[in-house]
Amino acid sequence: MRRCLPCGLLVSLLLSGCASSDNTPVLRSLDSFKGESACYDRQTEPYTAVVDTHLHYRPFDGRAIPFNEVNDYLSQTSVRFANVYGIGQMLPSDSLCSNYLKCPGTPVSPTTRNDFVNAANMLEYKPDDLHLTLSMTFTDLSDPEPTVALMTLYEKEYPGLFHWMGEVNLVKQAQFNNRHKPATPQDITQWAGFMAELRARDYPITIHSDIGNDASPTLYLPLMERALALYPHNKIVWAHMGLSYEQTNMKASEHIAILSRLLDQYPNLMIDISWRILEDYYFSKAANQPLYVAFLNRYAERILPGSDFVAFRGNNFKVYQKELEATSRILQYLDDNAFRNIALGENYFKLLKLDYQAPMVCKR
Repeated sequence: MRRCLPCGLLVSLLLSGCASSDNTPVLRSLDSFKGESACYDRQTEPYTAVVDTHLHYRPFDGRAIPFNEVNDYLSQTSVRFANVYGIGQMLPSDSLCSNYLKCPGTPVSPTTRNDFVNAANMLEYKPDDLHLTLSMTFTDLSDPEPTVALMTLYEKEYPGLFHWMGEVNLVKQAQFNNRHKPATPQDITQWAGFMAELRARDYPITIHSDIGNDASPTLYLPLMERALALYPHNKIVWAHMGLSYEQTNMKASEHIAILSRLLDQYPNLMIDISWRILEDYYFSKAANQPLYVAFLNRYAERILPGSDFVAFRGNNFKVYQKELEATSRILQYLDDNAFRNIALGENYFKLLKLDYQAPMVCKR
């Protein structure tokens, strides 16, 4: 039986979460995930995830929290691994708008701007105590033809730096008033070139694709189903469990049935549980919670955690901390296997074939 090392030992202070003298949990270092470490004591260590797979280092308007400051936010929490997303759909550079929701009619258009800023920052400010995975977020899924050429440009300018694609929008109703158009079934067939390139590079792709809305619960589901059917060998991550603010009343049983069917049918599909909308409208409801916990336990190897924090300059560490806590809250109810795979990062390490491993959970 594995047990945490005594709190008085230095190695325990570095590698485990035993509480310090003031009862503050000691957070694990990045190095502690490089090999076998002290088991994870769920009674004394945080339930917040060690990996944030859905983190936007850049906002819609370019006025961002500095890169190093965002990294400092992570270092103050349990997070040691993160995906560096930009936001591929930006407001015009000369726009005074900072929140597209308050500026109907102002276009939010795909661009490479945020990705190149992130790449430059990674080269100049790569942290020693975090593992960051840079993602391409520029792709316009309704106009995919330029994607392969742009991927080639990225590799020329920043060789070996990008290892993920997304978050990219298949259908995002929140941006309909800002000239976003969903990709059509015909558009999806035109993804073949860049999806083949992603497979060749072994990059996952995170897709935002709303299932539907409260008036029509599965209105857009056929679009995601078509993408999965055409590209079953791609590592596809479905963002936010397919939900959105336009869909806050879906029955948990129906939602879970859709996800379960597609996970069973497509072995390369993964689901991310980012965005606090899931906690606020679904997970936290008393009747729903046991259903979602059972779902996450059942598909323990197919789930990725994330905050969906956006590094807009108006946000700060307290906002990130609250988002991380809210999006991680469901994790405290998972069984040990699911907690290790999801919260402690094992799924993420395997997906990217990283030379890291999650600690085992202490047995009691």
